[in-house]
Amino acid sequence: MSEWSPESWLVAGGRNRTAGEPLNVPPAFASNFYLPDDRVYSRSDGTATTDALETLLGGLEGGRALVFASGMAAAAVVFNRLAVGAHIAVPTDPYHGVAGIVDEGEAQGRWTVRRLDQADTPAWLDALAQCDLVWLESPENPLMTVADLPVICGAPRPSTTLVAVDGTFATPLNQRPLDYGADVVMHSATKFIGGHSDLLAGVLVTRDDDVYEEFDRRRLLHGATIGAMEAFLTIRGARTLALRLERAQQNAMELAARLEVHDQISRVLYPGLPSHGTHAVAASFMVGFGAMLSFEPTGSGERASEVCARVELINHATSLGGVESTMERRAVIPGQERIPPSLIRMSVGCEHVDDLWADLQRALG
Repeated sequence: MSEWSPESWLVAGGRNRTAGEPLNVPPAFASNFYLPDDRVYSRSDGTATTDALETLLGGLEGGRALVFASGMAAAAVVFNRLAVGAHIAVPTDPYHGVAGIVDEGEAQGRWTVRRLDQADTPAWLDALAQCDLVWLESPENPLMTVADLPVICGAPRPSTTLVAVDGTFATPLNQRPLDYGADVVMHSATKFIGGHSDLLAGVLVTRDDDVYEEFDRRRLLHGATIGAMEAFLTIRGARTLALRLERAQQNAMELAARLEVHDQISRVLYPGLPSHGTHAVAASFMVGFGAMLSFEPTGSGERASEVCARVELINHATSLGGVESTMERRAVIPGQERIPPSLIRMSVGCEHVDDLWADLQRALG
């Protein structure tokens, strides 16, 4: 990323500055290329568009990036590299797609799993010495628990232990796990990086050349290459990440504070609130607290569903990280049954905060 700030790199990184070339790298709609050349087939060699995206995201995280067709495709590559009999550690309630991979591998006898409270730093330090893969998700979805990444990722460990961090909720602007000692950072670029709810994309970033080459080979074998239009849209969305995130996390902080004192709310989970169990940890190293929060209306899970159904400006929808605010009751999602039944996860967008608040108040009755 040279001497530029992350905000400037988001705007300038990955551009082709050759005279006469387009200012923005266009989508390269091509599967194959004229021979002889180093670029033969887009599934194996990428295109100028994927090159630009990988340069942009790699520089943002301070490593070498590989982009994938989705965040799950990227995550699957990390888990599928494990040999039979491997030991892994994951948060108690990871993203449900990752939980599905972990549960399936465990049921098939492929690996032994340790499920750890993400706030229990000593347990994670112990796992480093015993596990082949330590998978952290910080902040955690949907309970917003923040792991002490500098301590865990920076701790001594065997050379065979791979530490990977899903940083989707934080984005590279709020934390850079590779700087703390992580081996790999993963993002679902579908979310905040893309930012407009119109694409699927994933990315892995590492500073280890051997790990990079292995992931690159597995991406080729699994056919998990991103499409040309998705790569172009991800670049275009990422250009405004700093602006969108600044507005969205300001809104999230304000809404979290208002919800916390609302008489119809029993609990608010947001790392920026002093009441959150991992607030002190988050404040010690994160640049910002992000735009994701969860809250529980008083009453039953059915009441939480009614609240979600009543919103008008906020969108009752899944996924997250777009310019628009979304919210959903997470316990109704298959695999999320352990989540508190009335918990609502909200992705706060870029609308005016007072309009969002009025919508929430109306929905809460």
